[in-house]
Amino acid sequence: MKRRVKSRVFARLAPYSVLGLRSTSLIFLTLSGIILILSFIQPGTISGVRMGIADTAAPILSAVSRPFYAAADFVGNVSGMTEMRAENVRLEAENKRLREWYQTALMLQSENQSLQELLNLKIDGQHKYVSTRVISDAGNAYVKSVLVAAGGNDGVKKGQAVLSGEGMVGRIIETGKSAARVLLLSDFNSRVPVIVEGSRQKAILAGTNDALPLLRHLPPDVEMVEGTRIVTSGDGGIFPPGLPIGKVVFDAHGAARVRPFADMNRVTYVRILDVPQNPNLHEGLLDSSPYGQ
Repeated sequence: MKRRVKSRVFARLAPYSVLGLRSTSLIFLTLSGIILILSFIQPGTISGVRMGIADTAAPILSAVSRPFYAAADFVGNVSGMTEMRAENVRLEAENKRLREWYQTALMLQSENQSLQELLNLKIDGQHKYVSTRVISDAGNAYVKSVLVAAGGNDGVKKGQAVLSGEGMVGRIIETGKSAARVLLLSDFNSRVPVIVEGSRQKAILAGTNDALPLLRHLPPDVEMVEGTRIVTSGDGGIFPPGLPIGKVVFDAHGAARVRPFADMNRVTYVRILDVPQNPNLHEGLLDSSPYGQ
């Protein structure tokens, strides 16, 4: 019994004793020595063997490395998409800034054009003026007026004429310290003494709450030509003479109306004329209407 147990144990441990770590190391060292000696004696033989081993291992290495290449490509694609998204966000932000600059440029262009038109309006050298911006349109179906950003602190007074770059738009009816209200020519309560150029015929330009004020108090035998210029006459001493207002047009009933040079709905900048007060002008003339005209 003892011999059988010993024989079985020896049989199980035999492989480990024969092919143990020392034996395996000895085998590899021997093979390495043989290969080293052959490489000195016949270098071509070892090179051929090495290439044969490389050819045999190449498909295996290719198959093993394929998943790693796929993973690398996937990571590269994900990184590329991330960069593209970041670039998209940057371009969208830049596009938004460009749109804002474009709108600013359009606004500045419009303001520049309005200021140039304002400068082209010829005003008598003895008259001073205050240039300002229209800040609010308080007009409606019954009252046609606007607010401007200049008031008593700037020398603005009630009754002064207000002009745009094309011509007269109205007159000051109320003043505060830093703002004033302008009654437009189209308002129903607006009355301006005017003269028809060429014929020297005088009339009163009366607002009708629409775009075309009416010429009143014209003699029945007066001949009017469409397109004739209408300017202030200076009568009453409220407005200086010669301020451009508009041109004569005729409505469907043949009544003489005036199309103002200034577009009341698009006025941005205005000039407020500071004309010396006429000492013979009665104060009541400036307060003869509900709006202080």
